[in-house]
Order: sequence, then C-alpha cells, then structure tokens
Amino acid sequence: MTTGDDQTHGHLMRWATYASTATAGLLIAVKLAAWVATDSVALLSTLIDSTLDLAASLINLMAVRQSLQPADAEHRFGHGKAEALAGLGQAAFIVGSGGLLLIQASGRLAHPEPIAHGEWGIAVMLFSIVATVALVVYQRSVIARTGSLAISADSLHYVGDVMINLSVIVSLLLSMGPGWVIADPLFAIAIAGWLLINAWQIMRGSLDTLMDHELPEEARTRILAIADSHPEVLSHHDLRTRTSGRQGFIQLHLELPADLPLVQAHRIADEVETAILKEFPHFEVIIHEDPAGAGEERPSFDITPPGSQEPSPTP
Repeated sequence: MTTGDDQTHGHLMRWATYASTATAGLLIAVKLAAWVATDSVALLSTLIDSTLDLAASLINLMAVRQSLQPADAEHRFGHGKAEALAGLGQAAFIVGSGGLLLIQASGRLAHPEPIAHGEWGIAVMLFSIVATVALVVYQRSVIARTGSLAISADSLHYVGDVMINLSVIVSLLLSMGPGWVIADPLFAIAIAGWLLINAWQIMRGSLDTLMDHELPEEARTRILAIADSHPEVLSHHDLRTRTSGRQGFIQLHLELPADLPLVQAHRIADEVETAILKEFPHFEVIIHEDPAGAGEERPSFDITPPGSQEPSPTP
C-alpha cells in the first residue's frame, strides 16, 4: 500500500535524478570547450569524470524509476534492490574513468606539455564547482528525507567532483604561474586515485544491500531492547534484519509463557511490532511467538542487549 510519504519520497527521488542528469550534461558541454582550448590532462580528467557522471546518472534515473514500482505478484518484497544495482553500475563507470585517466596522465607525465589558455579552464572549473555544490545540496536534502541508496551513491561521486574541480584549478595555476607543467599530470593521477576510492565506497554499500547485510549493531540492539521492554515478553532470539532500497525488513522470535492463549500471544506480538515501527517506520516487521522452554536450536550470532538475559532452553 502506497502512503502519502511514499509518494512524496518518490517524487523527490525522481527530481534528484533529473537534476543530476541535467547538471552532468551541462558540465560536459562547458568542460569539452575548455579542454579543447587548454589541452590540459587535468581538465580532461574532469571532462571524463563528467561524461561518466552522465552515464551513471542515466542508469540511476532508470533504477530509481524501477525501485519506486510497488510490490507485485512476482516481486513481493518490492523492487528496492534496483537502487543497489545502480550503485554497482556507477562504481563500474567510475573505475573505468579512473583507469582511463591513469593512462592519459602517465603519458603526459613522461612527456610534459605547457598549458594553453589556462584562465579559460579556471573559469570553467569555478562554474562547475558552483553547479555541483548546488546539486549536492539538493541531493543531500532528498537523502535526508528518503534515505535513498541510489541518490546517496550519486551524491558521493558528485562530492568527489567538487574536490576534483578544486584540484584542477590548483594544477592550472601551478602550470601557468611557476611553470610547473608536471603538476598537471600529477594532479590527474591524484584525481584518478580519488575516483577509485569513491568507487569502492559505492560498491561496498551496494553489495551490503544486495547481500542482505544486517543493520548496524546499534540498531539491532535497539530493536531487542524494545522487545525486552514489554512486560510480558520473557526473551527473544533469531533477530534478522536487512534492507532493500528504502524498505527494510525485521524478523525476530519472542518467547512467551507456554500456557498463554494464542489470542494473547498475538496481542503481545502486535504491541511489540507497533513499538518497533515507531522507531523504524519504513520497515516491515515479522514476529514469531515461541512458547518458553521449547528447547529449539538457536543461532550463535544472536546479540543480547546489556542487562538482558536469555533463559537456557529446556532440554
């Protein structure tokens, strides 16, 4: 069931992808003109990066559209993992751009060349910084409201773009002023390293989602503390958590008195579920009620909040 908040979040995420695509297209046009005028490999590096940004943003746009589709008969858990797949695609594009840049910069390092019309490149970089900062600020506001993995990945490499553009300005100033032409390829190599670091961060977050990585221990501890706070819950076990785009899933077992009527056990589970949802509103919570002393085998990776003790199962 789609709520008003879901519709608002979907609208924000779509506009964030439109904004990043339009910004990347604009920056490609101005950087291409500046690179033709200056022949700077540092400037070429940021042109390549913006070209890859456009490709990544287009993938992001399609992935976000797919992830916002509601659950259906063939995808009962929704389509949220499309965001993580988009993140992997973005990481692949960034790795490719970093590798290409290393090749270009290595050739220029071996055969340095002076920079022409460096002031044009500086003007373009300043324009790029202003446009990219505006985009990142907008993306951060969308991320704060939606928690979108795809927009987070997109924003991460645009933050890297700001650093790249600043470094290009420095390299152009050093090449034009003191005549340190070697600064141009050296900064390009540093930029390539920055791109590869960004790619790893994006890839790690995407893989965590695709591999159903558990929530952070603080969140899991809080979930169990909420369950412990109910006076009729004796214990708990087998907590499992994962996320899929903006949607999260929480499963756990509650141990209740063995002679408790089923209707009362159901009431307790509903009350615990409601309490969890207050703090984790975008999660689906599934609770299984167990009679105390059932003696079933439990996973060894369960965590227990401080002050809580789980009774040993009855043999």
